[in-house]
Amino acid sequence: MQTAKWPKVLPALTPEQKRISDEFMKRWHEQLPSRYGILERFNHNFPVRHSHPGFRATIEIGAGLGEHLHYERLTPEQEGNYCAVELRENMAEEIRRRFPKVQAVTGDCQARLDFPDGHFDRYIAVHVLEHLPNLPACIREARRLLDKQRGQMLVVIPCEGSPAYSFARKISAERVYNRHFSGGYSWLISREHINRPHEILEELDPHFTVERKVFFPLPFLPFAFNNLCIGLSLKPRPA
Repeated sequence: MQTAKWPKVLPALTPEQKRISDEFMKRWHEQLPSRYGILERFNHNFPVRHSHPGFRATIEIGAGLGEHLHYERLTPEQEGNYCAVELRENMAEEIRRRFPKVQAVTGDCQARLDFPDGHFDRYIAVHVLEHLPNLPACIREARRLLDKQRGQMLVVIPCEGSPAYSFARKISAERVYNRHFSGGYSWLISREHINRPHEILEELDPHFTVERKVFFPLPFLPFAFNNLCIGLSLKPRPA
């Protein structure tokens, strides 16, 4: 008997693993901008460069410590209508401290969020969709939240599983983890990057059309195996 693929079921975390996971994610987000600047510039410049002009309201999921906001050039109205959604309260609190003019919400992007249909012009997801056990639910909610005429979903995902990405992680995130924690890194990454690029694109396709796809760092060789990330600009399909 075939079982449903979604939601993917992950092993339960022990209290100690939950503590390590939350602490590592905070440390990793703190080190990314200074230590891995080239990658971070692509991650955050892609949504900015490919945003349609004249947007009013933005929702960003998996907002981390608010790193993406450093790259935005928002009017006072756009800033006040910017909602940063973060699953971890310790990180949402840091967003509130750093960026008091935006809305920082603790919430799960895979569940219904407390906004009306079509409320946002932009939906930003930078290195988030690869983490989600219930990816289809997140994508359906993204489409609900976006204005169907002018709404835009801006996504960056890793080329998880590619030789290039596996090597890059070995000398970056895994090295940071081993510097601060013991017990090996494999248990953490095996439950973090659970969705591959082809799975994400398959789930996006019924709800969104791709306006633009950009590979990094080799856009002239547009394949997952030799790149680190993919940037996607999408628009909602008509009902």
